[in-house]
Amino acid sequence: MPTVLRVGPHRFFFFSNEGLEPPHIHVQNGSKLAKYWLDPVRLASRTAFKPHEIRTIEKLVRENRSLFHQAWDAYFGG
Repeated sequence: MPTVLRVGPHRFFFFSNEGLEPPHIHVQNGSKLAKYWLDPVRLASRTAFKPHEIRTIEKLVRENRSLFHQAWDAYFGG
């Protein structure tokens, strides 16, 4: 599971067997998890994150969207 970015307590990553799904990024903070689609950026799922945390994470996803896309394409050959 390649880690793409760490910002504070948040780790942004994807799983190595996800190449058949559209580009997306997972974020983890301890036992909290969320998944964001990248085109367009939108929340796909979440576990335990509070609404204000989700807003912060979505802002980080939007700010780093091109980095996440580049990492996805480099790993999955997009």
